[in-house]
Amino acid sequence: MGVMYIGCAIFLAAALVTDLRSMKIPNKLTLPAALGGLAVHAVSGGWEGMLFACAGLGTGFALLLVMYWMGAVGAGDVKLFAGIGAWTGAAFVFQSAIYSVMFAGVIGLLIVLWKREAVLRLRRVLFNLGGFLIFRGGNPFKAGRESQLRFPFMVAVIPGVISAYVYLSI
Repeated sequence: MGVMYIGCAIFLAAALVTDLRSMKIPNKLTLPAALGGLAVHAVSGGWEGMLFACAGLGTGFALLLVMYWMGAVGAGDVKLFAGIGAWTGAAFVFQSAIYSVMFAGVIGLLIVLWKREAVLRLRRVLFNLGGFLIFRGGNPFKAGRESQLRFPFMVAVIPGVISAYVYLSI
């Protein structure tokens, strides 16, 4: 099973570099990584391995797709987690997503505090949420998307994946 984590680590290292440089994770990285994970599991585990990889791919894709619809992550992040799942399986990618979101929240909070924008951003969130509750329309999380805090999600994914690995290894 160590080969699977090594393959995933190589994929994540490449994704980190591209995300830090361009704030994008390209298809030419995510598609071969996902297919590689499926292929390695199919060769090493037959149909059972292929089902394991497909379950992981689907879990990672579905979890991040919901976040994409909310406007929290980009499409490259959705495909990134599909690739992580193809290499490591459903339980690992689920834990990785949970930890990554937690790290992203902490990083976002630190950035807002560093920029001294906490009160301004809280006011915007409350205003958008109030409008959503009063008018019952739209997505309050996508309102004012151009002013949303942005940083490379891979900065949160790497510690999230490491935390999932440690947690599931115990």
